[in-house]
Amino acid sequence: MKNKFIQLTMMATMLTACGTQTSNNTADDFKYADEQFADLQMLRYKVQGFEDLTLKQKELVYYLSEAALEGRDILFDQNGKYNLTIRKMLETVYTDFKGDKADDNFKGMETYLKRVWFSNGIHHHYGSEKFVPNFSPEFFRAALKTVDATKLPLADGQTVDQLCDEIFPVIFDPTIMPKRVNQADGEDLILTSACNYYGGGITQKEAEDFYAKMKDPNDPQPIMFGMNSRLVKENGKIQEKTWKVGGLYTEAIERIVYWLDKAKAVAENDQQKAVIEKLIQFYNDGDLKTFDAYAIEWVKDLNSRIDFVNCFTESYGDPLGMKASWESIVNFKDMEATKRTETISANAQWFEDNSPVDKRFKKETVKGVSAKVITAAILGGDLYPSTAIGINLPNSNWIRSTHGSKSVTIGNLTDAYSKAARGNGFSQEFVISPAEIKLMETYGDITDNLHTDLHECLGHGSGKLLPGVDPDTLKAYGSTIEEARADLFGLYYLADDKLVELGLTPDAEAYKAQYYSYMMNGLMTQLVRIDLGNNIEEAHMRNRALIARWAMEKGAADKVVEFVKKDGKTYVQVNDYKKLRDLFGQLLAEIQRIKSEGDFNAARELVENYAVKIDPTLHAEILDRYKKLNLAPYKGFINPVYTAVKDAEGNITDVTIDYTEGYAEQMLRYSSEYANLPYRN
Repeated sequence: MKNKFIQLTMMATMLTACGTQTSNNTADDFKYADEQFADLQMLRYKVQGFEDLTLKQKELVYYLSEAALEGRDILFDQNGKYNLTIRKMLETVYTDFKGDKADDNFKGMETYLKRVWFSNGIHHHYGSEKFVPNFSPEFFRAALKTVDATKLPLADGQTVDQLCDEIFPVIFDPTIMPKRVNQADGEDLILTSACNYYGGGITQKEAEDFYAKMKDPNDPQPIMFGMNSRLVKENGKIQEKTWKVGGLYTEAIERIVYWLDKAKAVAENDQQKAVIEKLIQFYNDGDLKTFDAYAIEWVKDLNSRIDFVNCFTESYGDPLGMKASWESIVNFKDMEATKRTETISANAQWFEDNSPVDKRFKKETVKGVSAKVITAAILGGDLYPSTAIGINLPNSNWIRSTHGSKSVTIGNLTDAYSKAARGNGFSQEFVISPAEIKLMETYGDITDNLHTDLHECLGHGSGKLLPGVDPDTLKAYGSTIEEARADLFGLYYLADDKLVELGLTPDAEAYKAQYYSYMMNGLMTQLVRIDLGNNIEEAHMRNRALIARWAMEKGAADKVVEFVKKDGKTYVQVNDYKKLRDLFGQLLAEIQRIKSEGDFNAARELVENYAVKIDPTLHAEILDRYKKLNLAPYKGFINPVYTAVKDAEGNITDVTIDYTEGYAEQMLRYSSEYANLPYRN
């Protein structure tokens, strides 16, 4: 189960504004929007309430934040075997080049480097296609020869020219490693993906067969095979190289463990201490049974104010959806906002019982659904700089069924997106009329947050697999189907009178704001993220396209949703919101059936028919209209900086927080202070 949910509505990741077009200052003069380059804009988030934490809690946040940053290089290497080498080459030229830094080639290299930092590698963080360098190989070779060679990632005995000959095809040849994650139907997804989860020469069939042999269909507590390892072939034999202390990535993992050990000493309570101890044990032994034990302890930790994720977590970066990227977030509970999610989780059984899915696929008893709104204190790994605004973990189906799960909405990030997006002109360009604009201005914040809450708190935790169904049976389509399932759960219930009854929505009209923005996004505006001529590849985007296009097609006879033309421009028009809800319910029932029964062919048909191809004419129109707004379609965050204030004996007396560090400044500092891995792993 894949649970990282990235909201892409009017107020969130997709539609936020550039710094030149919005007033980003609030009453306390906090600047949310920062620099913009390529298709990216950097934002800042405010850690509201940090000053009110106790000294012990601040110390805990500090130690966990250091642990969150120590794993940065793991993700770079997971995303591609040459990423660390390329990053070091680029950074060395960026800092030490003595030539003309106003030259177009240098400027092009600078932008390329900023994109590499943002994506944790040379492939787009969302679309997964390889970046096209806007600088020449001749310039880069010459520049590399002007810097101190000892600062370059040279292999033993390697010259600068030999380094260039090794690496330049990876950077400049568009046919080499063109996609980090390939999801194209009918192709070998491993051989055609550049991610570094599988060694050279291993085919998709070999990997699937390797793990299929390990699985026991009768095991009631199956581990998530392959989650924390690279699969390699040595001397003709396929084997795993585990990520652990003493194994692969040991240099970084040892540093993570060092800070976790310090965090353990200032844990808020015994349960939180047990969580940290089990995580340390897992990092040391690499045993996935230990990981499950850690996940259970983590789910049970409901009373701590401070919480964190630090591990190999989500599998979107693996074309087979098995191997997990490293990520981290440190956070603390927003006490007031959590009242909303607590209301939702307290009624989890009602939502499960009243969903439109077949009774066979419903949980008889919903267990352990806990939900809260959190304030992010630091982001790391696969949650930095681009991040989710909602998380539901753990991903193990049996743990979720037996012990429950924890769902969070990251309140200060949604707040940052919202404040940075003010006055960006997007609504005026793409929303069909002032009535819909007013609808979203009135209810957008409420319904955006609620959809995230329902998606994370209940959607991912709803339903069940039938006995004997392998959680990985949907293979490459599993992530898209799971995200669609959770999205549909949220969409269906947003329009339910129960939300008004619970005081979660102000009236029976509010849901229409989310319905309109969701359909507009899935049918049109998310396409601003994709280059003309490309297909939709990323699981969350496929999910939204699938839902919106399916609903439009199935409701076509009644014109439930349709495209209309105004002044030569295409708009989405929703004519019947009640029927649209019925369609969402029908699709939810079918997708839950697919997941519960493990119906691979039905999953494949849905995704391939509705979620992949793009109308080139509509796509070109949307891109042209969006370009004129001078907005960046992707957003990410610059982290705050925590400093431990110490007395003469070295005891921490305070932890301060600073928001002034620039993007390049932060990235270069991270590459210096947290560069724990060899350039080649």
